[in-house]
Amino acid sequence: MFTKVLVANRGEIAIRVCRTLREMGIASVAVYSEADREAPFLAYADEAYLIGPGPSTESYLRGDVIVDVAKRCGAEAVHPGFGFLAENPDFARGCTAAGLVFVGPPPEAMEVMASKTAAREAMAAAGVPIVPGGTDPVTSVEAARAIAEEIGYPVAIKAAAGGGGKGIRVVRDPADLESAYASSRREGAAYFGDDTVYLERYLDDPRHIEVQVLADTHGNVIHLGERDCSIQRRHQKIVEETPSPAVSPELRARIGAIAVDAAKAVSYTGAGTVEGLLAGDGSWYFLEMNTRLQVEHTVTEMVTGLDLVREQIWVASGRPLGWAQDEVRSYGHSIQCRINAEDATAGFVPTPGRVTRYREPSGPGVRVDSGVVAGTVISDLYDPMVAKLIVWDEDRDLARRRMLRALGEFEVAGVKTLIPLHQAIMRHPEFAEGGTLREFVEGGGFARTQGGQVPGAEPVLGTRAGIVENEVRRHVAEVDGKRFEVTVQVPEHPGRTRLRSRRAALAEREAAAHGEVDIVRSPMQGTVLRVGVAAGDEVTAGQVLVVVEAMKMENEIVAGHPGEVEAVEVGEGDQVSSGQALVRLV
Repeated sequence: MFTKVLVANRGEIAIRVCRTLREMGIASVAVYSEADREAPFLAYADEAYLIGPGPSTESYLRGDVIVDVAKRCGAEAVHPGFGFLAENPDFARGCTAAGLVFVGPPPEAMEVMASKTAAREAMAAAGVPIVPGGTDPVTSVEAARAIAEEIGYPVAIKAAAGGGGKGIRVVRDPADLESAYASSRREGAAYFGDDTVYLERYLDDPRHIEVQVLADTHGNVIHLGERDCSIQRRHQKIVEETPSPAVSPELRARIGAIAVDAAKAVSYTGAGTVEGLLAGDGSWYFLEMNTRLQVEHTVTEMVTGLDLVREQIWVASGRPLGWAQDEVRSYGHSIQCRINAEDATAGFVPTPGRVTRYREPSGPGVRVDSGVVAGTVISDLYDPMVAKLIVWDEDRDLARRRMLRALGEFEVAGVKTLIPLHQAIMRHPEFAEGGTLREFVEGGGFARTQGGQVPGAEPVLGTRAGIVENEVRRHVAEVDGKRFEVTVQVPEHPGRTRLRSRRAALAEREAAAHGEVDIVRSPMQGTVLRVGVAAGDEVTAGQVLVVVEAMKMENEIVAGHPGEVEAVEVGEGDQVSSGQALVRLV
């Protein structure tokens, strides 16, 4: 067994891994960027080393620097967590070449599954069902158009090296194919250093059903049941649960066996996830394999009682699995909500900033995996996750009600979060019945209610949690012997900032109504990736004007009404702040 392991990650997953290492009696080593000098995860490691500036390309993605630190500190293995270098076969090889054990699958398995085209080919050869579409890279818009016409619209254009919802564009109208093709390639290059894309048939409103697998170096492979990750925004998960309300015992056994076959086909070892789509007719199609620990591994741990990080460490050390498939047991129901720093009422724009108040829920069946405390800055350099809230109970409805209670106890001030959205989801009658809530989450249903009461939903009881933009002071008062808690929100610039912003917004609306200048502003802090218009261009309502990247997501800023571009105030590569003018329309 190892005596010291370096954790090549940050935030809540670094804390999660360090905790298991401590329980196993293994010393832990953290690495951090200049932007994370005060980050809470550093306190959970036995040692910590600076590896570079804030941008991940200069720190957390510098595999050579991380390997050098591991050698210098005497670590014997490297755990990559998820994201960053977790699915990078070159990093895995670099660890091995340096005499370190990479806690993950063989690089050859990672390479096959890292390329969505190669993975589709390998799975098809192994008899694993794949979504209809091409398996070869698409090298031109013309080729993409030909494939789309062959398989039929809607189609999904996907980055071949993608993952985590990055590099995916859904095309329903042939007129949108060219821009979607370019956007998918650009995002693939930006996030994975590979602009290769492929096309497949887009399945309308399928369920996203994935299977957790474990494999050792002795040829043993088992699955630990499925997770339902159907509730997503921008193809990224926000709610996960197990077991799925749509999966029968027979279907569970069938897709579990398929997942085991998929893992065996690439000689997989360690923890991995075989992701798939469940169509309305009951057909399940292979989507991709994540060759790492998943963000949502927590719900599987809650129902099986297994520590998947510990299993990873044991497998990496050469120990065989301790269970055969028929010995795996699952009990109860678990749900996870991702508490991200995003504004669900404004297109899920990231909301970086300082967390001024933070209080986690607790109690029976409640688990919180987080990487922040009061005072932590949610940086626009990294993923916008604040915490993962996980609950367990005996059945799905009890777990849903427990999640509602826990969300009501969760307090985050200083940045907007998805807590109000999660509360609305848990109260929604469609979720209670096992639905996917696609229209409510991604179709704008929640935004239209502005977080208000959904018809048929359960009422909100006893909750003060949610989103608060500025400083919060808590006061207690008594009126006629009854105790009240009063929250006072203090603007950053008392007495003028909010009033001025309201006047500015009103003036802009009046100007637009009279055919005068309308200023299109950035709704978030970020980097301008693309400017789609120039002075003098005629634009239509909904046309993309500027694409701003923030917290690893592309955000399309569109025209609210037809008009002519009077001026473009920014250029590609510019850093912009929230509220900054981007385009002037007349």
